[in-house]
Amino acid sequence: MADLRFLEEVLSDQKYEIELKARKRFVYRREEAQIELESPLAQVVIGVRRCGKSTMCLNVLKNAGVKFGYVNFDDERLDEITSHDLNDILEVLFKINGEFNYLFIDEIQNIPEWYLFVNRLLRREVHVIITGSNAKLLSGELATHLTGRHKPIYLYPFSFGEFCDWKNVETTGLATHLVAKRRAAFDEYMKQGGFPELLQLTNHRPYIDALVRNIVKRDIEQRFRIAHKVEFEQMTQHVLNVAPGIISDKSLAESFGIASPHTVKKYLGYMQEAFLISELKKFSFKSRQRFVQEKAYPIDVALMNNRQDAFAGENLGPRLETIVYIELLRRCVSEGKDVFYYADRSAECDFVICDRGKVETAIQVSFDISAPKTRKREINGLLAAAGKLKPERLLLLTDHEYSDTEADGHPIAIRPVYEWTLE
Repeated sequence: MADLRFLEEVLSDQKYEIELKARKRFVYRREEAQIELESPLAQVVIGVRRCGKSTMCLNVLKNAGVKFGYVNFDDERLDEITSHDLNDILEVLFKINGEFNYLFIDEIQNIPEWYLFVNRLLRREVHVIITGSNAKLLSGELATHLTGRHKPIYLYPFSFGEFCDWKNVETTGLATHLVAKRRAAFDEYMKQGGFPELLQLTNHRPYIDALVRNIVKRDIEQRFRIAHKVEFEQMTQHVLNVAPGIISDKSLAESFGIASPHTVKKYLGYMQEAFLISELKKFSFKSRQRFVQEKAYPIDVALMNNRQDAFAGENLGPRLETIVYIELLRRCVSEGKDVFYYADRSAECDFVICDRGKVETAIQVSFDISAPKTRKREINGLLAAAGKLKPERLLLLTDHEYSDTEADGHPIAIRPVYEWTLE
């Protein structure tokens, strides 16, 4: 049993820290609109570490003007807390906050059998807001133990629009100097990425190195009891180095001396669950074929080069493609749509957006299509998807070109990514 005096000291510290944080200026996140404070369902915000989950939840609670209790289980002083101590924590929270009907819990996946506690709170009609950094752990336990009593909300690092908000960059004006500022901001965003705290730092590598190390060691190795830690860490760095790209379980197993491709597949699953990467499935009308030749993307372009042993350089094409993919995840997950890539023997299309089995949009991404050969290749990828999948819209996203064209009777919109992300 935890010492109540010690718990009061820790939770009082956390209360003071969250009150200080509430005084700061916050960037509005579009996912805030998904949080339903009056809902009887637990609101569960899931995403990579340091993407702004707790800040967003705090902003929602602050703007609503409700009284709430707060506990952060990512505090090392609470490392020994078990599910048997949760009632003591609730008692202390009532002592230091008075009566409240809202409970905000950060990084709840660190506590075994946390879902029993949350279920009890929901039965008492307490409104619960939860954050977590492990998709599988949360979603698996939510589905099993909070069936029908939770609402998952996925959060990613800053979008370009949110980046502009933080930087006070105008996003709608058409005056030349305003457009120029947006272009300059996008160039910075493409190289720096969207982790909110990076916007306040000048030296990014120590931050990203520490973030990746924390995710790998705490969220994956410790939680899933990885036996071959050195090989796993080397493989993780390699996957981030070669992403975006198709990942072969067999090839990775051979390269890092891992006995079984099945083990590699589990390792990749852990990386995806901890939001280091996101795997994109290949489009097929046959279910089994959608689980082969998956492409891995980093969850943010900041992970592409601000790490040890990373030599990605500017790598502008893959960076642009990654920004488009993460933006598609932001839009499609909340709308219940699916994202795939399409490939046949003759061509490949970077992304196809599906709504309940119907392909809505095919998208190609290319940094520069000024060379005729490059332009033809990208348009051929769109036409290949158009011929087989019959999408309603064909879109070619580039760094700067804005135009409309037609190929084989198909209208194609060509748009700069920085404008498209702000739509």
